[in-house]
Amino acid sequence: MPVPERDPVDRQLLRDSAYAALCDAIVEGTLAPGETLHDHELCAWLGLSRTPVRDALHRLEDEGLVETAPQRFTRVRPLDQAGAQHAFTLIAAVQGLAAELAVPALERDDLAALGRANDAYVRALRAGDGPSAYDADERFHGVFVRRAGNPEIEHVLDRLGPALRRLERLAARQLPGRRSVAQHQAIIARATAGDAGATASATRANWHTLGAMVDAALAG
Repeated sequence: MPVPERDPVDRQLLRDSAYAALCDAIVEGTLAPGETLHDHELCAWLGLSRTPVRDALHRLEDEGLVETAPQRFTRVRPLDQAGAQHAFTLIAAVQGLAAELAVPALERDDLAALGRANDAYVRALRAGDGPSAYDADERFHGVFVRRAGNPEIEHVLDRLGPALRRLERLAARQLPGRRSVAQHQAIIARATAGDAGATASATRANWHTLGAMVDAALAG
């Protein structure tokens, strides 16, 4: 049996490297909304050939971070209210489903993890630390996503993750307030009581609150 060539593995690693670098640059704003992306500039910046860079751009287009018009342009997708509304409608629904599936399987350690993540969330809000607040919020909802045990939910949220982080960065100028904290507390209380439907409802409301903040930031 001939020894398999390693080129496919190498190409995969190069493609992943290009994707990670470009995704981070878009989410952080280094590559600004609407900025035109030229293959030769990106290749020089990343030190990679055109193939892995183009593969990475195709993946970013699928995730809603890049848009293309054949023979015209490839650019960072501009931020817009309609796109954000569509994203948060889907995120709220999927996160609500994760919570509903997870509640019957929650253990004491899971409830403790929710409490710790929420405490970190409150501390970050009091400190005016947007990135830390959103990191804590991700850990909070991640408890339900992991315990739901549905890989398709994880797949959808992984795909939406970069676009969500980009929108959260925009919303960091307007940190969530009492309403979001109260929603977290309601989620914990309902999950502790084992009420899956009510937990799902509170989770959806929590994500719609963030979506409304992003919508206001884009409108401003």
